[in-house]
Amino acid sequence: MAMNHVTGQPRTATGDVFTPSVFGAPCWVSLTSRDLDATQEFYTTVLGWRWRIARLGDHFRTALADGVPVAGIAAVASMWQMAVSWTPYFAVTDADEAVARVRERGGTVAVGPISFLPGRAALLADRDGATFGIWQGKLVTEWEAWRRAASSFITLHTRDAFDAAIFYGEVLDWASGRPGCCEVEYAAGQVLLRSRGGIVARIESGSVETPPDPSVRPHWQVHFFVGDVEPCVRAAEKHGGSVLAEDEREAVLRDPDGAQFTVTLRRG
Repeated sequence: MAMNHVTGQPRTATGDVFTPSVFGAPCWVSLTSRDLDATQEFYTTVLGWRWRIARLGDHFRTALADGVPVAGIAAVASMWQMAVSWTPYFAVTDADEAVARVRERGGTVAVGPISFLPGRAALLADRDGATFGIWQGKLVTEWEAWRRAASSFITLHTRDAFDAAIFYGEVLDWASGRPGCCEVEYAAGQVLLRSRGGIVARIESGSVETPPDPSVRPHWQVHFFVGDVEPCVRAAEKHGGSVLAEDEREAVLRDPDGAQFTVTLRRG
C-alpha cells in the first residue's frame, strides 16, 4: 500500500491520506444482477429505494434511501460470468495486506485489489467458500450515516462459527485493540461482531454443520430492516421474486435474478 512520505499514514488510490474511523466492520453491500431495469424496479417496490447512476458507468447504480447512498448494483453477472448475489464489504486500512492474509489462511481471491475512485476493493472468499469484499479508502457514505440509512445487518451461515471468527478476525483485525477496531462476543453458539457498541454482524453455525446439505452453502446473508414484513413479501411475489421462508418477524426472499436476502421487522 502506498504511504504518505511525511506522515507515514496509508493513502488511497487517489493519494489522499486514509484514516478510517472504523475498520473491520461492514461498510457497504453490493448486488450483482443480470437485468438492471428489472432489479431497480423490484427493489424500489420492495424496499422503497431510489436510484442514481454510479461513477463506474452505465451498468452500475447506487441505491438511495431517503437520499442517502446505501447499496450498489452491478448488472455484470452475465457479462463477467459472476454469480447473482448480495455481497457485504468490510472496511480495511490496507487492501493488499488483507488479501495476503486471506491467501495465507486458506481463503481465495476472485478479484483485486483493484482501484476505484476513491479507494481500492477486492472480492474474496473464506475457507468455506463464503464470498465477501473489502474496501480501502473513503466510504461512499459516512459509516454511521450508512448504518442508519441502510437499516441492514449481515449474518454468516457457516459450518463452524468459531473457526470462521478466527479467520475473519485475523484478516480484518477484529479484537486487535487498535482504535476503531471491532469487538467480538461469543454467545449462545454464535459470534457477535460489535462496532461502536452496536451489533453489525453475526456468525452462526447450525443446520449447515450436520448433516452436510449440498443445497446449502456457507454464505453471508444480508438483512434489511423494514417497518412491516408482509407488504415486502407481497410486493416481492408480485414483481417476480419468491419467498423462501416467512414468519411475522422476517422473511427470506429471492429477487427475480435469484439473489437471496432477508427483510426483518425493525424493533421499536
